[in-house]
Amino acid sequence: MNKSLLLKGTAVAAMLFASLASPASAATSTTGPWTARVRATYLQMADKSDAFSALGINFAKDSVTVNSKWIPEFDFSYALTPNISAELVLTIPQSQEVTLAGVGKLGKFKHLPPTLMGQYRFSPGEKIQPYVGVGLNFTLIYDTDLKVTTVPLGLENLSIGLAAQAGCDIDLGSGMYLNFDVKRAALRSDVSVKGGPKLTTAKLDPWLYSIGLGWRF
Repeated sequence: MNKSLLLKGTAVAAMLFASLASPASAATSTTGPWTARVRATYLQMADKSDAFSALGINFAKDSVTVNSKWIPEFDFSYALTPNISAELVLTIPQSQEVTLAGVGKLGKFKHLPPTLMGQYRFSPGEKIQPYVGVGLNFTLIYDTDLKVTTVPLGLENLSIGLAAQAGCDIDLGSGMYLNFDVKRAALRSDVSVKGGPKLTTAKLDPWLYSIGLGWRF
């Protein structure tokens, strides 16, 4: 992991979290600054990887794939002004399967990918409220159990990358909103022989397509 990127990412996250503690205007004249959402999200992996050689075999680029799946998503946002919000995107720890073309399943790993976004809302207080956002994704990777035949493999335990989103809240009344949201996050990890050399970089860079409900208070 690039130390400079880690320091920059941590600094940006600290600044955004500090903003949450600052006094803010209410989201509208009738609701408070907080919004909680529950979303059903489809996590679609990009499945890009560099070409590499292992066990005397040359593997083409994009040979490493990670399964896509539906995941639950829980989000909390705070309106710093009527137009500007900070959002924390959370889920429960997820388990993913890894496959290598021509070999088959390599095993599994777990990850936890919190994302911190800064959002701009175009029409606060209206029936339909579109928004865009940009921020940082912090993916913790752990419980890696991967191997090619009897050779154990390892993954980096942290990925920090940019994230972007676009979405829309539709006011259902009484502080409830129907939400549609699309995000893209940079998520990459070096794949190496455990205790040995790097083999390739898995560039997962997932799309996240979500629908859910929000409550503003």
